[in-house]
Amino acid sequence: MALKEYTQEELAAQPIGAWSGEAYRRVVGALRAQLAVEDLTQPHWWTLNHVAGDPGRWTRRALTERLAVYDDLGIDFDGVFDDLVARGWLTEEAGAMTLTEAGEAGRSRAGERNARVHHQMHEGIPTADFVTTINVLRRMVANLGGDGDLPD
Repeated sequence: MALKEYTQEELAAQPIGAWSGEAYRRVVGALRAQLAVEDLTQPHWWTLNHVAGDPGRWTRRALTERLAVYDDLGIDFDGVFDDLVARGWLTEEAGAMTLTEAGEAGRSRAGERNARVHHQMHEGIPTADFVTTINVLRRMVANLGGDGDLPD
């Protein structure tokens, strides 16, 4: 898709909040739509990835504390964990969570869907431009008192 050309002055005068907000809504909306195909929410996805990345490490409390910073919907994380257990995707032993084969399969399917969204989002954007954009946004966040470091 071709974009209309504008002068540097016209682009520099644009409201970053409006454009970053629209980008957020489009990106997150596309990701949420793909997760919904698997009847998942972003908190389901975050849970699956964290547990897969470090099986047996995460308790409900520790994972809720870790994920709460990303939540913009007031999610009941215990409900998410309960749902994944009820599906047979997650087990808990001595309070620590581990994915089942079914959970890993679901995570893999959702990951493929999310990868397609990321590919679509990056079309026509050179990697160097994407990196510059991330660094500009990180600097803006830091300039306004936020944490501009990458998440752990």
